[in-house]
Amino acid sequence: MTSFGPVRSNGGREEDSMKEADSMRDEAPVVITGVAGFIGRAVAERLLDRGETVVGIDSFTDYYDPALKEARVTTLAGRAGFSLRRLDVADADVFAAIVRNAGARRVVHLAAQAGVRYSIDHPFAYGHANLQGHLSVLEACRHAPNFRHLVYASSSSVYGERPLSERGFSEDDPVDAPVSLYAATKRSGELMSAAYAHLYGLPQSGLRFFTVYGPWGRPDMAYFGFTRGILRGEPIDVFGEGAMSRDFTYIDDIVDGVVNVLDRPPSAGEARLLNIGGGRPRGLLTMIGILEETLGVKAKRRLRPMQPGDVSATFADVSRLSALTGYAPRIVLEDGLRRFAEWYRHFHAMQPAV
Repeated sequence: MTSFGPVRSNGGREEDSMKEADSMRDEAPVVITGVAGFIGRAVAERLLDRGETVVGIDSFTDYYDPALKEARVTTLAGRAGFSLRRLDVADADVFAAIVRNAGARRVVHLAAQAGVRYSIDHPFAYGHANLQGHLSVLEACRHAPNFRHLVYASSSSVYGERPLSERGFSEDDPVDAPVSLYAATKRSGELMSAAYAHLYGLPQSGLRFFTVYGPWGRPDMAYFGFTRGILRGEPIDVFGEGAMSRDFTYIDDIVDGVVNVLDRPPSAGEARLLNIGGGRPRGLLTMIGILEETLGVKAKRRLRPMQPGDVSATFADVSRLSALTGYAPRIVLEDGLRRFAEWYRHFHAMQPAV
C-alpha cells in the first residue's frame, strides 16, 4: 500500500531537524496514545523514520469506521522499533504498567474523543476519553521514573466563538467560554495538566491543533465528507451558509510541530500551551472550490445554517511555537488538498467500503 508519508522536498529542513534531534534523543521508547488515529499514525511514522522505538496505544473505537484505523496501523506494523497495545488509556492501572514496563520517559498523548457535533448527543464518551483518559495519562507519567516530557493534544476549539483579528488567536487569549462540550473537555485537560505541573513538577506541552487535514485523515471532517460526496455526485451540506473559515493545517506541518516540541521539553513544573496551525484562515467556500478543481467535478451544494457547537472562524497565532522550534508551515491548502485527493482515490480503489 502506498504510504503517502511526509514530503521530503523541504530545502533540507527535515535532515537538519533529524541531526538536531540526534543530540536530544532518548534511548527509551516513546509511548504514543491514539496511534491508529490520523495524527498518531503520522507522528509514529516520523519517529520510526529517525530510529526511535515507539509503543503505540489505541482502543480502535467505532466513532468512525475502525477499518480506516486498522489500515493506518498496517503502515506501521512490522517496522523495526514499533509495537502495538490495544487498550483504553482510561484503564489507568494497565496504561501505567505499560509506561512503567517500557521504561518510557516521553509520552505523546493523542487519544481522545473528537468531534464537536458528536458531543451533543454522546456527552459521556467525552467525559470518559477526554477527562478520565487524560487523568490516567497524567498519573502514569507522574509515577514514571525519570520522566522527561508529556506532549498532549488540545484543540483550537478552546478559543470558542470570537471575531478574527490580524494577529490570530493567541495562547494568551481568554478561553473561558467554550461553545461545545468537546471544547470544555479539552480545556479541562489543559487545567488538569497545569495542576499536575504545579503539584508534581510534571513537564508538559499542550498543543492546540487547528483543523488538521491530509492523507489518512478523519472521515468526519468536512473536507473528507465533501470529497466523498462530490465524487459520488451527492449533495454536500455546507453549514454556516458557507460563511465559515478555518485555519487548515496540513498533516506534515502538524508532525513537524509535534516532533520538534517533543525534542524540547520544558523545565520541571512548566505546563506550556502552543498553537499549531497554518497561520492563514481560508473560507469554507474557497476550500470547496479548490476541491472541485482538484477533483474535476462540480459540487452540488446545499447551504445550511450553523450547527450547535460550531464556531464561525479559527486563526492560529503560531509565533510562540515558531520562537521555540522554528516552526513555519509549508503546505498551502491547494497543494494539501491535491495530495489528499490522490490518497483518497488510491485508498478507496483498494478498500471501497471505508
